[in-house]
Amino acid sequence: MRDFLLLGAVAALLAITLRRPFVGVIAWAWFTIMTPHQIAYGVYGVPINLLIACVTLFAYVVSGEIMKLRADPVTALILALAGWLTLAQIFSLDPQNSAPHTDRFLKTLLFVFVCAQMTTTKLRLNALIWIIVAGIGFFAAKGALFTIFTLGEFRVQGLPETIIEDNNHFGIATATVLPLMLYLRSQAKKAWLRTGLTALFLLSVLAIIGTHSRGAFIALVLFGGILWLRSHHKFALIAAAVLVLVPSVAFMPSKWTDRMTTITSATEDKSFMGRVDAWVINTKLAAAHPLTGAGLRNSYQYDVARTVDSERGARARAAHSIYFEMLGGAGFIGLGLYLALYGAGFMSAWRVFAKRNDAGVEPWKGELARAIQVSLLIFAVGGASVSMEMWDGYLLLIACAGALAHMSPKPAALPRYAERNDGSKTPPRSKRPRLAPAITRA
Repeated sequence: MRDFLLLGAVAALLAITLRRPFVGVIAWAWFTIMTPHQIAYGVYGVPINLLIACVTLFAYVVSGEIMKLRADPVTALILALAGWLTLAQIFSLDPQNSAPHTDRFLKTLLFVFVCAQMTTTKLRLNALIWIIVAGIGFFAAKGALFTIFTLGEFRVQGLPETIIEDNNHFGIATATVLPLMLYLRSQAKKAWLRTGLTALFLLSVLAIIGTHSRGAFIALVLFGGILWLRSHHKFALIAAAVLVLVPSVAFMPSKWTDRMTTITSATEDKSFMGRVDAWVINTKLAAAHPLTGAGLRNSYQYDVARTVDSERGARARAAHSIYFEMLGGAGFIGLGLYLALYGAGFMSAWRVFAKRNDAGVEPWKGELARAIQVSLLIFAVGGASVSMEMWDGYLLLIACAGALAHMSPKPAALPRYAERNDGSKTPPRSKRPRLAPAITRA
């Protein structure tokens, strides 16, 4: 039954997309972030996302919106990074292994580019934010309930066969969207919607704890610290944090506490030291191939890793770092472009936030810019311990920041009455052109 409902929804969305291309972007984002076809077993494996992408791009061209392409740092760096990844694939040390990863990354960058170009209004921008929050929040709510029913004995995992399947990845992704939940709550006008977003926020915090992920827990602490620094009610925020975190942590099993305490003794942890070995291998691969690297995810291959380090190469594994993944896979230039794209997104949000008090700037822009900034900071820190360089949600936030920076400020409203020199008020003069006097014959 769920298969027919999903296919029916897709068919309706595609029909609307032919007339309104941005609806296709929303559907594309829905399937990219949440992958609902993974839950509907009858259509499992069907390339619905590809179909949506093709129809959306077709409608984008036919509608003429493609003629409104704009050049800005975010979109320019998206194209530059895509081009460099293509070059890295050409010179890959193991093309067959790196090809599917490169293809996946390029498709993600295409989606992000389209989002950055087509998101031109508040409605479109908020729709994308809602998709990100709903897509991650749905699984976070399920994870929180799972944690409660199992008393935290088992780890919360993401959706299988997706980037956020791993408990560490899912925890980082959930921590990244927490600021966006608070932004949507601040914009909600209905009391029931604000209550629902508050509940989703609290459940997401519990889901992060339930992942047993040390990196996600550090990201959660970072978010709490930033929230406290920017809050005007610091004592109330501390009290709220204690009321939420203390009961959440108290019922977690002792193995959770033992795992979190290893953060302070990372050099004695085998898991962490294994990641250090992977970081060293990726650094050596980049040093041996500084321009294009070894090709995406080729550092996982024993034969490739052994070419630069015979000892560590024998236990090659995932880099568990967005930075070292890019360094080993695309070289120093690839990492530079990746960091430049992050910087462009962050600075775009920063410029909007810096102008939040200027005349004509709508308050929601400053609030969203601040939320995006915090989300990007959380992911930048959490991403140092996970292989999520291709995650759509993080890159989509960069696209939203670039789009937000290009939205022109709302013009200031004209005064209803104009004031004369003597202090009296009269209605403003009409801007209609004055009619020329009629010419009559003498």
